[in-house]
Amino acid sequence: MSEKDLEQFNADVQENEAATAAPVDNASPEAIGEAIKEINGEADASAAPEKADDELQVGVIKPIATGKPESKRALKKAEKKKAKELKNIYHVSNWQIIKNYRNYNQQERKHYKYIFRRRITEKVWPVFRFLILFGLGFVILYPMLYMLSTAIRPQTEMSDPSVMWIPKEVIFSNFVDVWVAMNFPKVLLQTILVNVVCSMIQVVTCGVTGYGFARFKFKGKGLMFGIVILQIIVPVQVILIPLYMQFRFFDVFGLIKLFTGSAVNLVSTPMALYLQAFFCNGIRAGVFILLFRQFFRGLPKDLEDAAYLDGCGPFMTFIRVMVPNAKTSFLTVFIFSIVWYWNDSYVTGMFFTDPYTIAMEIDRLGTTMVLYFTGERNGMASDYLVWIEAGCLMSLMPILIMYIFLQKQFVEGIERSGLAN
Repeated sequence: MSEKDLEQFNADVQENEAATAAPVDNASPEAIGEAIKEINGEADASAAPEKADDELQVGVIKPIATGKPESKRALKKAEKKKAKELKNIYHVSNWQIIKNYRNYNQQERKHYKYIFRRRITEKVWPVFRFLILFGLGFVILYPMLYMLSTAIRPQTEMSDPSVMWIPKEVIFSNFVDVWVAMNFPKVLLQTILVNVVCSMIQVVTCGVTGYGFARFKFKGKGLMFGIVILQIIVPVQVILIPLYMQFRFFDVFGLIKLFTGSAVNLVSTPMALYLQAFFCNGIRAGVFILLFRQFFRGLPKDLEDAAYLDGCGPFMTFIRVMVPNAKTSFLTVFIFSIVWYWNDSYVTGMFFTDPYTIAMEIDRLGTTMVLYFTGERNGMASDYLVWIEAGCLMSLMPILIMYIFLQKQFVEGIERSGLAN
């Protein structure tokens, strides 16, 4: 090979090396990195997470990247459009839902079924609720309406089949006859005296007892509270005869008999009822103790701790701190006690031989009216039904008037005293 040929060969080799090196020099760093990953087998591993991310976002509508952020106006417009679509869905009539039910897909059927049921419930429930309340109101008011209708009619219309609710002749002389026959002012005064005094004594003693069970720990507390619960469970008829004998021959550990020579007879005197209320053995006293106990347990102990720090003892804490916070409970118990004493004729009748309260007088009103009109005790009480109904209506009026004036406090007392729970 001549020198000229050798120079030509070297020039060709240099040109080939320059041609192969030029793409590498012009390649970007990203292209070089991808080439290295392809060589090492890492390209598939890096592409897999991107694919997984795409799979997780299936069903998500992504806005088209326009290079400009969405304006607030566009967002509000989209929200209004969505709200309008929902409004159109809810404005579909029930007949259209029934008619096109087969054409809906599963999601639409579920949605329209919920709307249909909700509309039916909203229309049917008020009617059903009105019928229930109307029926309950009629059952409660029926005795009052019948009592009023009977009390203002003559006795001759009781046998007239054409008179049902509205009498042909309205008279008020029945109330005058009952007023005179019952000696209503005297009986009313005696009833108020017994009821108010017994209720006030019972409220105080049951309140103190309930506070003791709620806040203090002492031996025999569980046993004594069990006796209170037993007082609620055991009917008064079981212990009424021992109570009568105790007050018929009343004595305090034999001291009265020691000094006077005989026991004291408290039967036919209000003192028999006053003493029972004082020793928490009055009518429904166990219920009142339980009511006070539950209320005082619900009050925070921080009130008592603050009173103790101020130098108050247990009694002054009860008077100055607990009683003002329990006004509604005391009022509720007082109203309940008044009503139960007012309507009681069984316990009161065991300690009084003559009609002493309105409830006792109402029990014997038929005989009283026979004696008032004929002067004899023999007669049919059913012949004097209009006067009996008039007397019952007169006996209810004081309680109704009291409830009308104390209705708000009574409802608040029930809500705050724990009775509603």
